[in-house]
Amino acid sequence: MARRYLSKNILEDQQQFIRLLDRYEIDIFCIDDIESTLDHEFSNLNEILENLVEKEFLTRMERGKYCRKNFRDEKVIGCYLVVDGIISYWSALNIHGLTEQFPNTVFIQTVKVKGDKNIFGVAYQFVKINPRKRTGIQQEGFGNHRYRITDKEKTIVDCFDLPQYSGGYPELLRAFNDTDLGQDKLIEYCKAINNLSAIKRMAFLAEFLGKKKMSRFLKFAASKVNPRYILIDPFGQEEGVFNSKWKLRLNISENEIRSICNKQY
Repeated sequence: MARRYLSKNILEDQQQFIRLLDRYEIDIFCIDDIESTLDHEFSNLNEILENLVEKEFLTRMERGKYCRKNFRDEKVIGCYLVVDGIISYWSALNIHGLTEQFPNTVFIQTVKVKGDKNIFGVAYQFVKINPRKRTGIQQEGFGNHRYRITDKEKTIVDCFDLPQYSGGYPELLRAFNDTDLGQDKLIEYCKAINNLSAIKRMAFLAEFLGKKKMSRFLKFAASKVNPRYILIDPFGQEEGVFNSKWKLRLNISENEIRSICNKQY
């Protein structure tokens, strides 16, 4: 395969490409759609991109995906790395202000299989989900800097669904306690994830912590309870008292839950 030509100076077609990026305010793009985005076709696009990467005007994130040299918005980059990517789990908890802990990994939901990546020193972990769970999505940012993120209710439900990505169970309990949650959204998203263990844990906590305006959610959850007992903390020991209503074993005691959530009784 012939080696592409690398020019020492920035040539007119390269300058034109940069000017078009400036005009359309493009900081991140895929090679497959950049010409339609810029409304301009180039006879030697691959050569232009290779030269601009060599001259450090652009950075290649992975095959076919580029950004401006100094562009570092990890939320936008994460969603660009997979076509249907959604910022979720611990990353979404932090962005929504539901935890003060900063994740050292950006968690991305996708219905596709994709290996984890490290781009510009940031770790991206891709969590494959069933397509039915792809709901509760909102758009943030503007123009070329837009990204998808789960809304706060879906973020909470997702973290109970897959708590290993939540940043720690105590943090999740605090987030659930401290956040005003729309019960109709909770019901909708619980139906989407179809995880009875997650539903029972959230229902117990909603009732025990005295969260307001949860009657419809509690009624929904009660209709889903099955006879099998599960642990309130899925990562804890097989110990603790049994709660017969929600079929839970409280391996975190009620007093410990109050302490974690700073509840005074």
